[in-house]
Amino acid sequence: MLCTQGVATLLILISLLLQLARANLPPGCLSASDILSCSSLGLEHIPVELPVTAATLDFNHNRLTKLEEGSFAGLPHLDTLRLAHNRLTRISPGTFKNTSHLRHLDLSSNQLHILEHHYFQELVCIEELLLFNNRITRVESKALTSLSNLRKAYLSHNRLTDFPFFSIQEHSHPFLGTLDLSSNRITRLPLEDIAALPVSVQRGLFLHNNTLICECSMYSMFRHWEQKDFISAKEYREEHTCLVYGERRASIRFFQHTRFFENCTLNFQGTSGDTESSLLAYVGDSVLLECQTSLKGQHLIYQWVSPHQGYIAPPGNNGTLRMHPNGSLEILAAQVEDTGVYWCMVQDRHQLRNETRELNVTVTLRRHEVEHFNTGFTTLLGCVVSLVLVLMYLYLTPCRCWCRKQPPPATPSPANECSAQSSILTPTPPATTEGPGRKVSNNKHVVFLEPIKEAQNGRPRAALASEHPKLQVLRSDADSVTSVFSDSPIVP
Repeated sequence: MLCTQGVATLLILISLLLQLARANLPPGCLSASDILSCSSLGLEHIPVELPVTAATLDFNHNRLTKLEEGSFAGLPHLDTLRLAHNRLTRISPGTFKNTSHLRHLDLSSNQLHILEHHYFQELVCIEELLLFNNRITRVESKALTSLSNLRKAYLSHNRLTDFPFFSIQEHSHPFLGTLDLSSNRITRLPLEDIAALPVSVQRGLFLHNNTLICECSMYSMFRHWEQKDFISAKEYREEHTCLVYGERRASIRFFQHTRFFENCTLNFQGTSGDTESSLLAYVGDSVLLECQTSLKGQHLIYQWVSPHQGYIAPPGNNGTLRMHPNGSLEILAAQVEDTGVYWCMVQDRHQLRNETRELNVTVTLRRHEVEHFNTGFTTLLGCVVSLVLVLMYLYLTPCRCWCRKQPPPATPSPANECSAQSSILTPTPPATTEGPGRKVSNNKHVVFLEPIKEAQNGRPRAALASEHPKLQVLRSDADSVTSVFSDSPIVP
């Protein structure tokens, strides 16, 4: 009984505390569970008191001009903070103090001019940083140094003329996979610094819609990315432009107008820390891809990226790929569709380092089997067919009339009779036929056998029949004459 009363009292106290906390919120704020939304309320300052349990704060579309120190202190569960579409021009030091668990920060569509080094020092767990559509002209070299867990950074649609690429080298950002610097005012790129970036960063480095000057070195780098099938070069081919001789009026899409770079030598070299190798495999074989790395220790995390941009983690996926504890990837039954570039990424969470390996796999049919079928079998078949045709020509050629024994010439018959030698196969019936009741088909190509020495009743004489045995076969009880090639008899 006492326990029940204690629980009821505790619930009442919690309800009173929540009501008290809500009483200090600006009118119009909506609170549900661990989400607080105060968007589109015209706020000029962050409320002093915020719900302690809040994990997501939404202050989009307000009139905030500055973030003060400790604005979000006392929020141990804060995970997502949205401050887009405000008028922020500066972030005070210590603004994100005691918000180390913050993972998503949206500062897009504001009026920030410079990213100072102290802005994000406390955000050691930040993974996604949205800064696009501001007025940023400069990023200080240490502005992103402490963001070791950063995965995605969006700085497009600003006024940047350069970027400190050297600040994200040497495995300082092992998880960084997307860096969007598109739609800025960058004219020249520090190619050596970009080449020293991990391949995982280069694959997600977006530089389209800048004011780049057309140079062979710049063109060589983008062509290299295109050959490697990087998303930045593949998905935005038409938006990669450069200025011929630096003239803004002479902007060209250099992926399409290659004639301006015909004399260029494509010699862009990637990062020296990342190796590339090739492997030839055959259809149906089991292929093992080794992930070679210089990192040592028991806290390494391996991850593969397939040619189809699919991430592969232990133990594998779809029953066709299998990952081993040492990080190697096995293709169980290789197919032609498995051809492409595979990426192995090794991460050391303790030392905050990573390495990337590239392996180009080509899967094809076994060459000797294909050649055996195409050459050996085809040649043998051709010889057999040729031999058969030669034998048919030698032994199955019809015997011509001159090779037969010619019968002695007979006495010419009258005009209305035919001799034995005139017994021929004619493709068309004679114009006039003798004998009563003889019928001729007009619509069929029929071959007729003309009678020999007919008597008055149309029968052939016995003497001629004995001289010509073939004529006896044509006699029947009805003394009818049949067509040699016609299915229907012709009865006189």
